Amino acid sequence: MPTSLSPADLQVVDVHPDDPLAAPLFDDLTAEYDARYGDLFGGAAEEMTRYPAEAFLPPSGAFVLLLEDGTPVAGGAFMTHPSGAAEVKRMWTAATHRRRGLARRVLAELEQRAAAAGYPGLYLTTGPRQPEARDLYLATGWTPLFDPAVPRPTDLETLRGLPVADRLYAFTKHLGDPA
Repeated sequence: MPTSLSPADLQVVDVHPDDPLAAPLFDDLTAEYDARYGDLFGGAAEEMTRYPAEAFLPPSGAFVLLLEDGTPVAGGAFMTHPSGAAEVKRMWTAATHRRRGLARRVLAELEQRAAAAGYPGLYLTTGPRQPEARDLYLATGWTPLFDPAVPRPTDLETLRGLPVADRLYAFTKHLGDPA
């Protein structure tokens, strides 16, 4: 079983999406999306190129990686969502480093950066074939924009018959002072 890391064991770096350090994230996400969803959302390659790299750069975005001994083990990004919130995208943990709390750490880093950039809140979506992501967001204080007691179907043919919004689990999170 993988071991947990203290914050001192990891280096958090802000990178450009085109930085070679980000390549494992994009490669792994593309393979994972293809394996889990096929062409349900237009295909992984289309999803991974849907937004320009500049969308994930300051001042309105961020792209972070967690490095262990100089090797990327987890990462994620945010960009501006049409609602005015920051939208979390590209959440990733290397398959050999899962179950170590790394995704939780990336999410906290993104939340801090989005708050520092002045965003009032965050938005994200995940698919029904990623139950571990859904559970992470529920466990870390994100508000579901769906009824968690009603699961989405997971078979691809049923999902194809649904409107896109009904294929996803959407979440929000308020940033800053709740007053």
